[in-house]
Amino acid sequence: MTGLRYVYAVCRPFGTPLQSQLKGVAGDPPRALTHHGLVAVVSHVPERDFAEEPLHRHLEDLDWLTETARAHQGVIDALTTVTTPLPLRLGTVFRDDSGVRTMLEAREEDFQRTLDRLEGRVEWGVKVYAESEPKEAAQPAQKAASGRDYLRQRRAQTRSHEEMWQKAESFSTHLHEQLSAFAEDSRLHPPQNPALSKATGRNVLNAAYLVPRAHSEEFVELVDRTKGELPGMRIELTGPWAAYSFAGEAAT
Repeated sequence: MTGLRYVYAVCRPFGTPLQSQLKGVAGDPPRALTHHGLVAVVSHVPERDFAEEPLHRHLEDLDWLTETARAHQGVIDALTTVTTPLPLRLGTVFRDDSGVRTMLEAREEDFQRTLDRLEGRVEWGVKVYAESEPKEAAQPAQKAASGRDYLRQRRAQTRSHEEMWQKAESFSTHLHEQLSAFAEDSRLHPPQNPALSKATGRNVLNAAYLVPRAHSEEFVELVDRTKGELPGMRIELTGPWAAYSFAGEAAT
């Protein structure tokens, strides 16, 4: 099959083959391209969609982008089960195998150094959401008998909101400190935009943690023990992922 080379990740040589039915971006099965002790996992993609100009247009097409990102992530997930991949950005494309090898050679030291640091480690994501309204605010407020009563009710509601957010911030800060102490490294990401994530509540913690694969079960148990600790807090754990947040410039 002819076409451009789409690169998913860089890793060390691995002996376990990927699933035979695995399909990559544009439906082409991924393959390993080895150069100087590094492996680039690549597949063929059509020039009509992945040359510079059409790719730029496609990246503004949400449906196309979603489908491509899903296929990209599927290959990364498959790699994570057999090795420690260093994911590259979505849409990393080269003209041919020679171009991929040139990239590997130019960045060999950086790739080797990062792979040394990530070897045998995975990323876990933890998000904490606080209810957008305190429970007592969900109850119908009594009709104010006067303007003074109305102002008193408003001040009480404001205090209730402030106390709730303070508790949420304190809870998430303490949780992040606990998880960071267990993990080898951590990253705080900006809170998610609810309009994009469709998640309910206010995102007060959005963090990633680098954990040795062998210690992942303990990390999951640590997170699980905090669930239900503070009413109104919802904790979401995702992973294990390839270490996107800790892969430096190469990461998505």
